[in-house]
Amino acid sequence: MEEISFDDFLKIQLRVGRIVTAEIFKDARKPAYILHVDFGDELGIKKSSAQITGLYNTEGLVGKLVVAVVNFPNKQIGPLMSECLVTGFHNEDGDVALCVPDKDVPLGTRLL
Repeated sequence: MEEISFDDFLKIQLRVGRIVTAEIFKDARKPAYILHVDFGDELGIKKSSAQITGLYNTEGLVGKLVVAVVNFPNKQIGPLMSECLVTGFHNEDGDVALCVPDKDVPLGTRLL
């Protein structure tokens, strides 16, 4: 495993957001959702494509807090311009479990 410095870590903007809408990404090559995530007043709402259909449905995602990288360059994913990367972990079946805070924190709070 490659080591990074603390300064390298500080370059990554991991922030808490709340999913405000989730819909099936019909044009995705692999099953995915389009998420609209609210990061509060400073960052606003950002879109993301998330391949999390194995463990989540759209109704259950709305209102959920998530942790996302918000300072990657935007990435074109089919017809969607993804503006953040929602984080998660693969389980033993290969499905992605979201990385989520276990308590409420203000939207936009940075992970340090």
